[in-house]
Amino acid sequence: MTEKTTGTLYVVGTPIGNLDDMSVRGVRTLKEVDLIAAEDTRHSIKLLNHFDIHTRMAAYHKFNEKEESEKLVALLEGGQSVALISDAGLPVISDPGYILVAACHEAGIPVTVIPGPNAALSAVVLSGMDCRHFTFFGFLGKQNKSVKEGLEAIARSPYPVVVYETPHRLEKTLEKLKEMLPERVISISREITKQYEETRQGTPSELLDWYAGHPPKGEFVLVIDGRGEDTPDDATALLCEGTVEDHLAHYIRQGLTEKEAMKAVARDRGIGKRDVYEAIKIK
Repeated sequence: MTEKTTGTLYVVGTPIGNLDDMSVRGVRTLKEVDLIAAEDTRHSIKLLNHFDIHTRMAAYHKFNEKEESEKLVALLEGGQSVALISDAGLPVISDPGYILVAACHEAGIPVTVIPGPNAALSAVVLSGMDCRHFTFFGFLGKQNKSVKEGLEAIARSPYPVVVYETPHRLEKTLEKLKEMLPERVISISREITKQYEETRQGTPSELLDWYAGHPPKGEFVLVIDGRGEDTPDDATALLCEGTVEDHLAHYIRQGLTEKEAMKAVARDRGIGKRDVYEAIKIK
């Protein structure tokens, strides 16, 4: 009995601007697969034409990814190979694709990645910030609630946070950052790898002054510096103003053991665990 052979899903990174950033392996893969699942076929045809790629395409976007994932999995199970691409950069990252990748894993279909350019990582490199640790948020969203929650999380983060933003919402986002984080340094990169690539840094106020005279154009990536690991957020600062006992009780109520709670209190207050122990012992 012949063993059934499935196809492979190739997650292929494409240029975020400069077409010369397309990898040789990426071009070869797009030529060799049976089908290319593209976020916007009208956009991707320009890439395919540039590299003389004639593989057939199917639309795979956020409005049809569930039903298309089922169809693509069926093709893969039948032995065909499929490449997944987005309009720019690596699929799945703030773009459709994770549903298909997850479905392939569940079905036992091989998945491999052809790495390529990524706007978030490029902006991190351009920021000059200490990004040995950082958080990626992608787009904050259009709803006031999601934007508010995102900004509050950014304010709490001890590490730099990477955010995507559109030109028509950039100034509104900077206004909110000005209210919440007036002194926080922000690095903004736009049109990365393109002719008018630019990285500009400053506080929200300084950046707003710049964009008041230079209307935002292009795609933007913000790298917002973190508050620092040793800087307490507002809630922690309030705990530090109270007694050590109350501070300890707060963490124990959250489910930490006494030992874990003592360590957390010591970290928040910038003191040693023995100092916490002595403070409780004196009481």
